[in-house]
Amino acid sequence: MRVLGMISGTSHDGIDAAVVDFELDGGTLRGQVLHHASTPYDPALRAALVAALPPAPTTLAEVCRLDTLIGQAFTQVALDAAAQVGGIDLITSHGQTVYHWVHDDHALGTLQLGQPAWIAEATGVPVVADVRARDVAAGGHGAPLVSYLDRLLLAGRAGTAASLNLGGISNVTVVTGTGELSAYDIGPANALVDAVVTELGLHPAGYDEAGRVAASGHVDPVLLDVLLADPYYALPIPRSTGKEHFNLAYVHDAVRRAGVDLAPQDLVATLTELTVRTVVDAVAATGATFLAAAGGGCRNPVLLDGIRAGLPGVEVVLTDELGAPADEKEAIAFALIGWCTVHGVPGTVASGTGARGARVLGSITPGAGPLTL
Repeated sequence: MRVLGMISGTSHDGIDAAVVDFELDGGTLRGQVLHHASTPYDPALRAALVAALPPAPTTLAEVCRLDTLIGQAFTQVALDAAAQVGGIDLITSHGQTVYHWVHDDHALGTLQLGQPAWIAEATGVPVVADVRARDVAAGGHGAPLVSYLDRLLLAGRAGTAASLNLGGISNVTVVTGTGELSAYDIGPANALVDAVVTELGLHPAGYDEAGRVAASGHVDPVLLDVLLADPYYALPIPRSTGKEHFNLAYVHDAVRRAGVDLAPQDLVATLTELTVRTVVDAVAATGATFLAAAGGGCRNPVLLDGIRAGLPGVEVVLTDELGAPADEKEAIAFALIGWCTVHGVPGTVASGTGARGARVLGSITPGAGPLTL
């Protein structure tokens, strides 16, 4: 079965896609990545999306409009991927997270846009979507769902191993030598840097390409201390967060409370160091000796080199070495989750999300023909 997984993460810069050919061999599921790609959002769509995200006010009319436009953007990516591999059997579309509702350390709801009916109508292929909600309904955070794939990628290693995702938000999955798993959102990875780069026009793509801005600046210790004092980092795990918390207004408030007036490059350097410090502290606390990293932040040498320097006793590699390309690992994970859904297999690890138990995820939009599970 050829399954296309698609996701736009919390950096909301484009759509990552991966086609995985799954085959059951006795009791073993084997997957081969046939195609992977990342497609930037149209600039006008990205601007409209950014303008509607919290803490900005929006309208139901704009939510409806974005649901359609994002769905159509995902549709084109699906059509392109299907053409590249000569056809697909199933699509899992995570869509675009626009709100993750957390109250008193518990996730109460999560909303992803990108209407799957557009994808199913254009491709004729069934679409698994809305994949996070069932885990939230079962008492979980609905995140990080990639921990389901991480468990497989890290299995069989001696000692404790971890998998790190550096998207808009950083998250980690930890697997001990005895197979016990935990996972949670660490904090911001690229979210705050992207917000500042966009606001100040430091790069037309809206992110710190290759970490050049951060590399040209200096870390401000006063602001860094204010940022590290956020009570979020002391919350028990599992925990989840998003741009509802870590956004441009958050940066402005932290700068005000620190009483500093920084050059743009120093602000970006400090925000980048915040990610380095929080990731290093989180990984060091697990006792992991192996760390596999993925996500757009891996392309920022200031960020990745800082993490490596802060974890001298840890072997740090990209997930490419484990067979999952770092830029599209989440897309691969959702392809796997979709395969599980149509086969009635739970696609979560309860200890990774905090749910009462593992659950079959998502809702299915039929394709052109009858839906066959």
